Amino acid sequence: MGPMVTTRIAPSPTGDPHVGTAYIALFNHVWARKNGGRFIVRIEDTDRARYVPGAEERILEMLRWLGLDYDEGPDKGGPHAPYRQSERLPLYRRHAEELLQRGLAYRAFETPEELEQIRKEKGGYDGRARNIPPEEAEARAAAGEPHVIRLKVPRPGTTEVKDELRGTVVYDNQEIPDVVLLKSDGYPTYHLANVVDDHLMGVTDVIRGEEWLVSTPIHVLLYRAFGWAVPKFYHMPLLRAPGGAKLSKRTGHTSVDYYREEGILPEALLNFLALMGFSMPDGRELFSLSELIEAFSWERVHLGGPVFDTEKLRWLNGKYIREVLTLDELAERAKPFLARAGLDWKSDAYLRRVLELMRPRFETLKEFVEKADYFFTDDYRFEEKALKEIQKGAEILKELKTLLSSLPDFRQETTEPALKAFAEERGLKLRQVMQPLRAAITGRLATPGMYEMLEVLGKDAVLRRIERALAQLGPG
Repeated sequence: MGPMVTTRIAPSPTGDPHVGTAYIALFNHVWARKNGGRFIVRIEDTDRARYVPGAEERILEMLRWLGLDYDEGPDKGGPHAPYRQSERLPLYRRHAEELLQRGLAYRAFETPEELEQIRKEKGGYDGRARNIPPEEAEARAAAGEPHVIRLKVPRPGTTEVKDELRGTVVYDNQEIPDVVLLKSDGYPTYHLANVVDDHLMGVTDVIRGEEWLVSTPIHVLLYRAFGWAVPKFYHMPLLRAPGGAKLSKRTGHTSVDYYREEGILPEALLNFLALMGFSMPDGRELFSLSELIEAFSWERVHLGGPVFDTEKLRWLNGKYIREVLTLDELAERAKPFLARAGLDWKSDAYLRRVLELMRPRFETLKEFVEKADYFFTDDYRFEEKALKEIQKGAEILKELKTLLSSLPDFRQETTEPALKAFAEERGLKLRQVMQPLRAAITGRLATPGMYEMLEVLGKDAVLRRIERALAQLGPG
């Protein structure tokens, strides 16, 4: 038996919680759970210029909301604490100095201006500080001269990188730069912190986005330099916007908070993100997290650029609303959206009846509130088309008010024959009666069936609303 499968995500707290982070977190979570292993969250907060206060808490809240539980992290603790890189700085310095002492790294003293000049002339750093005698470098560092510590890539030579999804690539070491490991402010670069932390935290499987593929030879060299076992690497395809560009703020909504506020369900978002990288053996598109874990294998991960199509996400969300959630569950999910809109749902029983009527007509919880507001307030807005119908049918509405007042109850068995008889007596098509009534009691023309709606709204509300609609027309 090898070591326990251990995966991690290491997001940077630089802004909104990104759907790309959720996507990579999902596959790390699934692989750890599939193997009875551990899943770790580590916060890469060493880029202080881009650090955003509060962003870390929002990342952790996103994982909680999605139901991607983790075994260790900054809010949970664990045997490898601390889980914020900014709290692990002495570790990185110690490891960088170990490489210096063994001649596998070197100090470089170029100023930013000099580096810019070298880049212009050579296309990248040319390793010139390799030639500074170690004693001289130590003396200059001891005197306080600003410097960085760089990796000394062994040259000539080659580095082999095995990606579990893409096979093996051999890199000529001439092509691998002497990257900075420790910056002049004492903070590590991604390369050093990443490798040191993954090793010390026992990470066996590194599952990350394919943008890190180009860094992997550097990481393999670092593992070798320290004499550590190299983990397995899996580089997931990047999420694409429709049209093929990388998904970014310019090409679409990237914040998980945005989708949450739109009323996308966490189960639907997870299911959708799973489809971005994986297909079920039986081809079905609707599945739970536990079903995904059970069916998961790397053979079924596809490498084409998956398109983050929000229409498909809405469609999938609609399927969850109609086919997966019970009415009780749907009501609980809808309540915060109604409350945010300042709407009162009277009772849980009433809310369930409205949801049952409306369920075929909305794909997100926000859309439910927008389309069904008239069930929860008399103070709804009249659409332009609705006002025209009310105007056209004002006389019919006045007569309808008398008819509806006289009915003993508003059950469908009562209202349907009464309204049909009303239309017939006046030689009207049923539509000529229904449309002004619909417009009056909802403010719009696209609604659920009239008889069901009358029953749910009830007699008092319907009569009040006809009165209010006629009042919109002014005196006369």
